[in-house]
Amino acid sequence: MSTQLLHVIASPGGEASHSTSTANEVVAAYRERHPDHVVETVNVWDLDLPAFDATMIAAKFAVLRTQSATEEQKAQWARAVAISQAFNAAERYVFSLPMWNYGIPYRLKHYIDIVTLPGQNWSWSRAEGYQPLLPGKRAALVYSSAGDFSQQQHPTASSAAYEDFQKPFMRQWLRFIGVQVVDEIAVAPTLTDVQLLAQIRQAGVRKARDVALRL
Repeated sequence: MSTQLLHVIASPGGEASHSTSTANEVVAAYRERHPDHVVETVNVWDLDLPAFDATMIAAKFAVLRTQSATEEQKAQWARAVAISQAFNAAERYVFSLPMWNYGIPYRLKHYIDIVTLPGQNWSWSRAEGYQPLLPGKRAALVYSSAGDFSQQQHPTASSAAYEDFQKPFMRQWLRFIGVQVVDEIAVAPTLTDVQLLAQIRQAGVRKARDVALRL
């Protein structure tokens, strides 16, 4: 049976992670609505990801240019394709990720680089340019960050304080492969007093049910 929902965890913090624990609420609400659906979890910190090195890059361009690849390149490419196909098989996605240095954790970036492959979830031609291959699929994004990077907090995008590369990157990547972002939860700021943090987390839990409905 195919996977209906895939939860991609990008925090190494376990249940102490604000993004993971909130995303688990989304997944739990989804399970309640769809008890017969297959729900799987992938923690990018537990995966044996092949290096995206010179061999992998050469294999990628051999595929794009329909050139022959070496045996080493073929083996490296086959590992990446298997991980990509496991990702592509899902119909719905929940991503949970903290902000690291204004962006995403390097391990999530590594996973994204591996799963985003020509012929698997995107294509290119001289006539049509880039084309997504996963239309009709949907995703919910659950973020956490020590600071408050909301538009309400920083209404002008030119503000030096509003340098958020976490959310725009995820939205653009998913758009590139054809996955629609249906909703987002931002658990932030986490670097605050205990009482306010409890309120922020509770707000995230409350929104989780609405997000699950949209998936």
